[in-house]
Amino acid sequence: MKVKKPKFWDHKGLSFFSVILLPFSLVYYIAHLTNFFFKKPKKFKIPVICIGNIYLGGTGKTPLALKIFNIAKSLGKKPAFVKKNHNYVIDEIKMLEKSGKTFSTDKRETGILLSIENQNDLAILDDGFQDFSIKPDFSVLCFNSKQLIGNGFLIPSGPLREKLKAILRADCVVINGNKNIEFENKLKTIAGNKELPIFYSEYKIKNFEKFMNKKIIAFAGIGNPSNFFDLLKEKNIILKQTFSFPDHHNYTTEDFDRIIGDKSTKIVTTEKDYYRMTDEQKKNCEYVEIELIIKEENQFKNLLEQNI
Repeated sequence: MKVKKPKFWDHKGLSFFSVILLPFSLVYYIAHLTNFFFKKPKKFKIPVICIGNIYLGGTGKTPLALKIFNIAKSLGKKPAFVKKNHNYVIDEIKMLEKSGKTFSTDKRETGILLSIENQNDLAILDDGFQDFSIKPDFSVLCFNSKQLIGNGFLIPSGPLREKLKAILRADCVVINGNKNIEFENKLKTIAGNKELPIFYSEYKIKNFEKFMNKKIIAFAGIGNPSNFFDLLKEKNIILKQTFSFPDHHNYTTEDFDRIIGDKSTKIVTTEKDYYRMTDEQKKNCEYVEIELIIKEENQFKNLLEQNI
């Protein structure tokens, strides 16, 4: 979904806009419940892993999908990615295609069936936690430690696609960022007697040497651009200026006129943004290559192996 996230979504508690938008959130919630209760989930011949979120955008689903793809291959599997074909996610589709076979279709069910025809023995859904027509064999719910659930309200009063109790449908949780015991306890309270393994992940910059000792102008059109800028700062990369755009933003000449300043300054963006740019635009910048690292990866790998 193309959206520039309003700031009040991440303000804790009530705000003026969150209150006046509550009636629309109620309509959204009713539509969501209708979708949940009236769709019959379908089981498939091969295992299906679903990687999703309840916070709208910026939780690291695609990097985690790539990580799980590599883990599955190390376990002797022949996995394929399945992605719903929205025009605005062509950037994520290209990232997946770079790593492995990807089926991008109007319906995720069609993509899974095509992967079976292609003799893949595992389908990895990048997004799809709210697609109740599919019964996954293993579901991973993603959060980012900087935003977690924002103000806790449903769209459009807040950033949530579902209420937090949706974790009851998840088989594990992956939180990108710092450990948060308070949030863990909140999740475990909701889960009750249900076992809910919680893992943490972090990003490693693979091409770090390109940006060492350079003055950088960074821009991003992702779910939470500030997370990208924070990552660069944490790695002691010197940021001269930053520019934020809506998620899945298509860059114009006017955008680059704003971004490009001093020719001696290196212009960098995310890999996801890079895939949305024209060849001419790509001449003016580089992208930061990242790899998702899962802490306690062996435990995560064992959990996957048990379910696929």
